[in-house]
Amino acid sequence: MSQKILVAGSGKSGIAASRLILKTGDEVILYDSNDALNKDELSEQFKEEGTFSVLLGELKKEDIKDIDLCVISPGIPLDAPFVSVLRDGDIPIWSEIQLAYHHAKGKLFAITGTNGKTTTTALTGEIMKAFYAEVFVVGNIGIPYTEEALKTTTDSVTVAEISSFQLETITDFKPEVSAILNITPDHLNRHKTMDCYIKIKESITKNQGDQEVCVLNYDDPVLREFGNSIKAKAVFFSSRVVLDEGYCLDGDMIIRNHNGERYEIVSVKELKLLGRHNHENVMAAIAIAVEALVPIEVIRNAVCEFKAVEHRIEFVAEKSGVKYYNDSKGTNPDAAIQAVKAMPGSTILIAGGYDKNSEYDEWIRSFDGKVRYMVLLGQTREKIAECAARQGFTNVMYAEDMQEAVRVCASYANIGDYVLLSPACASWGMFKCYEERGDIFKECVRNL
Repeated sequence: MSQKILVAGSGKSGIAASRLILKTGDEVILYDSNDALNKDELSEQFKEEGTFSVLLGELKKEDIKDIDLCVISPGIPLDAPFVSVLRDGDIPIWSEIQLAYHHAKGKLFAITGTNGKTTTTALTGEIMKAFYAEVFVVGNIGIPYTEEALKTTTDSVTVAEISSFQLETITDFKPEVSAILNITPDHLNRHKTMDCYIKIKESITKNQGDQEVCVLNYDDPVLREFGNSIKAKAVFFSSRVVLDEGYCLDGDMIIRNHNGERYEIVSVKELKLLGRHNHENVMAAIAIAVEALVPIEVIRNAVCEFKAVEHRIEFVAEKSGVKYYNDSKGTNPDAAIQAVKAMPGSTILIAGGYDKNSEYDEWIRSFDGKVRYMVLLGQTREKIAECAARQGFTNVMYAEDMQEAVRVCASYANIGDYVLLSPACASWGMFKCYEERGDIFKECVRNL
């Protein structure tokens, strides 16, 4: 018997979820609280795909009387007014990844954490593709899981980047291998407290048992302790400690210590990724791949060939002896710290954007003489400038747009300097998304 499913959110995730539901024979009501949207334009995308309708504006009790399930897009907070209407009506609420998992086949490897998710997911995907015939790389990386779920088979391998927003409404979501790369403050405007944010990240393991694996960062004290409390087998990695059991850095060599044996995997000097944080991402990807039974030589070749993902410490160009790097995906202070650390020399930094209630003191302190000037954009520029002044950093300038910011950097940069876009803030307000912000930065650099 078919179900009537309310899909909340008309963006990329909502459209993909709606298509999946229609293909399985269920009915979709696409809901968006924005009553200024065009119903006809939304309906036009689905005119031959099944029983479909659009509902806009305020959601009322009578609107949900025949609804069996709601699939909510990750961008919608669970304190949105319409969510209380659904809960009062005892309507189950699933995330988009829960819907995809319900219909997908094959093995699932899921990666979360505050920073490094996209790089680790992309690298894990490349390793899997070097060994398995049928690999899907999905999730927060840009391809909705729901878009690919019905293409999977029992032989498929799916690698998914999972955000905290997506984890809020999972039910039986259970990866063969999960990974939590790190947990630092982020999205507190939505999750309110750090404790809540940590619990949501850790929930990626909630359905795993002793037949599944969770890869964890030993250097993160929260995750180190968490590894002792989970049902899944904990596999640790560390860039700071040589572990008796797990993956770690020993000098420049990434090694695996296992059952009293030492296995050398790859030297970080052979990698095309900059920075200690990326060495951690590589170790996490290696750990996942080993659990997926990929041979070490295949893993080694894949990690040596892998280049930085777009918008994550991405080399853009060298202009007049100055190298420009795009780290638009550095949307929180901890990610921006890693990017600054990865720069090999004197740096001029472009930062600022939408305020996620982050604190910037530790980030400013990480400049440690390396950052000569900071050019600030967006809503947070005064807040960041005030924080910098408290920390004794006063080489701060404002710009009204990215073009001005890049030109200011070019005028102050010396031969051998690095110009880094690593905003420590979300892109909203000035840009649609971090990808647009990064693309505009790259265009401005190339036009110098």
